Amino acid sequence: MTMETKAPAPASASHAIAADLIAVLVAVIGEEPNIMTIREARALPSGPFESSHRSLQSGLREWVERQTGHPIGYMEQLYTFADRDRGLEDRRAISISYLGLTREEGQGGARDSQWRNWYDYFPWEDHRKGTPELFEAVVAPRLCRWSKEAPDKAARAARWQRAAITFGLDEHAWNEELVLQRYELLYEAGLVSEAGQGEKAVLPGRAMHADHRRILATGIARLRAKIKYRPVVFELMPPAFSLLQLQRSVEALAGRLLHKQNFRRLIEQQELVEETGQSSFETGGRPAKLFRFRQAVLAERAAAGTKLPLLRP
Repeated sequence: MTMETKAPAPASASHAIAADLIAVLVAVIGEEPNIMTIREARALPSGPFESSHRSLQSGLREWVERQTGHPIGYMEQLYTFADRDRGLEDRRAISISYLGLTREEGQGGARDSQWRNWYDYFPWEDHRKGTPELFEAVVAPRLCRWSKEAPDKAARAARWQRAAITFGLDEHAWNEELVLQRYELLYEAGLVSEAGQGEKAVLPGRAMHADHRRILATGIARLRAKIKYRPVVFELMPPAFSLLQLQRSVEALAGRLLHKQNFRRLIEQQELVEETGQSSFETGGRPAKLFRFRQAVLAERAAAGTKLPLLRP
């Protein structure tokens, strides 16, 4: 008697797992931090990893150039997201995210793509003019209400302590690198639209498709940390720039103002730039010397780690 072996049943659509490649592509435009978006500015450039792709990075580059017309220069992997309750409704998705840096000038974009200021999505992250009015008027009261909704006194205290540390409330200082932690806390509190708690509970800030705003928060946090110990900001600068233009670009990324003299001293001590012999007259005042990144830095050493010379409130 022969025994028949049944072929394994194909996985159902509800159990399908796909790998999506997602890019946080950053450029500094008009001294403001911008990200490349698609789908009416509600999604990051992305696409599935396909068998024809030579590697994850080459697959991502293909999707970004196809969707936006903008090549990626510097690129590094950010994080892999696979949370069951934070994916798409019809399938389990593994999101493999990358941070890419580029320059906006002279690159033609696709019809559906556009640059958007990243503070459109995270208005509470821009502290260049001090603590945003949004904090006292909206963010702090909503977080206070969320803390009081905890089931007991200990839980209420723990919630508020977490909110105060993360958002720089009470006696705690603002930490510009905690972008993801702030977004995750707002998600948990039901204060962003992606949490699905209704429009009345939502804070100002443009929503994004699926987990894309969470991934964007990860990219912003990585870049804010990275500019403190690696010269990646020069990937975003034009070939020639003034020191003021460089400072304004770093401030835009960090969301904080810098001490001008200390910033210039830091640049000089690390020998990151060299004069081009040219000047800019765009400011209307005294001509500003133009500099370029000293490429020899990359071969000589990694830039020394240091904290940005932030202006303290």
